[in-house]
Amino acid sequence: MLNTPPRFVGIDYGTKRVGLALSDPLHMTAYPHDTVPPAALVDVLEALADTHGLAGIVIGWPLERDGTTGTMTQRVQTCIDKIEDALPAVSITRRDERNTSELAQQALSEAGVRQPGRYDKGRVDAAAAALILQDYLDELAP
Repeated sequence: MLNTPPRFVGIDYGTKRVGLALSDPLHMTAYPHDTVPPAALVDVLEALADTHGLAGIVIGWPLERDGTTGTMTQRVQTCIDKIEDALPAVSITRRDERNTSELAQQALSEAGVRQPGRYDKGRVDAAAAALILQDYLDELAP
């Protein structure tokens, strides 16, 4: 049995890397957690569920600039289907992720991290997942 409240997980899905973020136990703040290969995502989520418990998953929904769905949206839906099969009791919320990678690069740059594009892209992916999750947590706040 877990001693802390379950946490939310934020996901920024990519074909090479998946950025992950976690909420704090009070569901007020999101922070970058890790990046994993897409093939390992379900196993990592199951491990996080065992370690922290999952209050829910918030996944970036990659809409095109004009708001329509595309190829990447279909890939994310396939990922969601796999997560739902593995963790049927965990709710999954789709969140518009347009511009989150750019905002994550800007935030890292402002925090003093080297020039965007020249550091580990995994940092950007995890930071983008944190932005997606934080947007959701801000909506939950009273």
